[in-house]
Amino acid sequence: MAVLYTTRVRAEGGREGSVSSTDALLSLRLAAPRALGGREDATNPEQLFGAGYAACFESSLLHVAQEAGAYLQGTAVEAMVSIHARENGVYGLSVVLTVEVGGLSQNDAEQMVMQADAICPYSNAVRGNIDVQLHTIVR
Repeated sequence: MAVLYTTRVRAEGGREGSVSSTDALLSLRLAAPRALGGREDATNPEQLFGAGYAACFESSLLHVAQEAGAYLQGTAVEAMVSIHARENGVYGLSVVLTVEVGGLSQNDAEQMVMQADAICPYSNAVRGNIDVQLHTIVR
């Protein structure tokens, strides 16, 4: 498998610490959300995961549309990321992706969303590991 891109990000201090990339383009303080006993005065890992997944999924959707020669009248992806307590102190995640697509029928939009899900690196990374629900909205 050919590597197309690699990045390095360092975390220090866990949920109450910071993250930074070696190229200095990313540098953020972290804080656990109030629901997990934190201060909630900075971003958290679930928000970062959701941001990455939403952006990557939208890029995959745009790629699928371009390959199909479809003209989309605007797109947006919202990721709702939840953390769950499981048995024996184990934690897990779930994601709901709400994908907004303009300029297509509901059926065509849903087909493109499924194709985007098939090629998105984040979708492929989590497939079978966490529950991901896809909702398609035509606007």
